[in-house]
Formats: sequence, structure tokens, C-alpha cells
Amino acid sequence: MELLSAHASFGGEQRFCRHPSREIGLPMRFSIYLPPAALGGTGAKVPLVVYLAGLTCTEETFPAKAGAQRFAAELGLAILCPDTSPRGAGVPGEADDWDFGVGAGFFLDATREPWQRHWRMESYLLEELLPLAGEAFPVDAGRVGLLGHSMGGHGALTLALRHPGRFRSVSALAPICAPSEVPWGVKAFSGYLGEDRAAWSRHDASALIAACAAPPFPGGILVDQGLADRFLAGQLRPERLEEACAKAGQPLRLRRHAGYDHSYYFVATFVADHLRHHAGSLA
Repeated sequence: MELLSAHASFGGEQRFCRHPSREIGLPMRFSIYLPPAALGGTGAKVPLVVYLAGLTCTEETFPAKAGAQRFAAELGLAILCPDTSPRGAGVPGEADDWDFGVGAGFFLDATREPWQRHWRMESYLLEELLPLAGEAFPVDAGRVGLLGHSMGGHGALTLALRHPGRFRSVSALAPICAPSEVPWGVKAFSGYLGEDRAAWSRHDASALIAACAAPPFPGGILVDQGLADRFLAGQLRPERLEEACAKAGQPLRLRRHAGYDHSYYFVATFVADHLRHHAGSLA
């Protein structure tokens, strides 16, 4: 692992790193914020929140735009941000972030060519990056939460549901709640998984929750959604998640906010609430 840069921030340190990935088969980048509690030299391990970003974003977007370091420092949380997609694979269309390439990994393992060799974001995160972070940094691998925005909100919800017991908390900001039913998800699933809609449903948060026999997160899921978000009706569909949670008896706090859009101005406004939500479950 290569440390690319490190920056003091609210008594902690924001780091940017690169490493060769066996799952992706290419170099991958990530960022991690270590709060003051992780730098004291006591050997204590702090809880970890994994943040998954959205379309067109990188491992730098959240640290630069969300203003989360102040709250993470106060709460004693580390924040790990993987990049959102493989880069440099040489796949036709890769450079276009709308054609399943840069910024559009959708946090799943592709099963179709030409994507299946490198587009293994689910395995990368679960089987490689999280173990690496647990070995390289003073973070507690038994106290991990998932948070995401937009495509990353889809990733946070689906990965938490697909891997019971791996994550102790989950929340999302303006997530794609029913990707099997909206253009972003249909395009990505068709490209990565083919036309088998049963395979799609295994990566659809609303379908996964609706199929649960018991609430997977009894302590609740937190979701925030801006009502001025131009993607709300056509791409995000939070009402589908609301319906599925009601069916499964899964506690959900779905907060709708007048005037807020899909941008990082929205994310920065509510990120403190999300970090507190995770801190309460990861204490």
C-alpha cells in the first residue's frame, strides 16, 4: 500500500492511499480519515464508517466536499472511502461514466463481458479493502457501518442487506432505492448482469428488504431525501423502500426535506446526523 498524501484535520488525519488490487486486477485508490482517538498511540481501535459515493465521484469527493471530518473527530469514527469503479482497464466505454465505467461500479460483481474481469466492486470492498483497512489502520473490524449517497446509497443498502451480520449500521442519502425499476439501474444491471431480472433483484434494496422474514436492522435505517432533487421521481424512488420496509417490519426513518437537491450541499447538511446514527450503533 502506498500513502499518496496525508493532511491534518480536526486533530486527526485525512489520508489518501493506493494499492494493487487482486480482486480488481488493477491499482485502486481509497481515502481514510483517522480521528484523534486513532492517533493517540494507545493501541485502541475505533469504529469504522464506510462511505460509498455516487456516479462520477472518486475517493476524494466525500473528504473534500462533505465536511465530515469535524464530526468524525468528535464522535471518534474513522471514515473509509473507496473509489467507485475500476480505472484504466482499457474497456471500450470505460471513460464514459454513464456507460458502466468511471464512477459507475454500482458496488456489485459483474457477470458479463467485458466487465466481469475488473468490475468486482462488491468482492473488492468485502474481501479485500475492509480486511486491508483492518490490518493497516487502528480500526475495529467488528464495528463497521455503511453510508452512501445516490449510487453509493444503493450500494450501502444492498451490501448491508446481502451480508447479514457484516455491518452493524446502515444509512443513505438520496439512494437509488429500486434500481430494477429506474433507468440508471436498468442500464447498469443490463450491462453488468445481463437480462436475468432475478439477478437484478439480488442487488435491489427494496426487493431485498421485502423478502426479509425478520427486520435485518432492528435499530433502524436512516435515509434522507431532498424534495428538490431532480432525480427523485425518475431515478431514486424512496417510496418503494418505504413500502418494502413497512412490509418487512423494518424500522425506517425516511426524512424528506423541502428545498434540498442531490448535490453535496445536501450531503454536507445532513452528514452529521448520519455519523451520529452510526456512532450510536457502533459504540
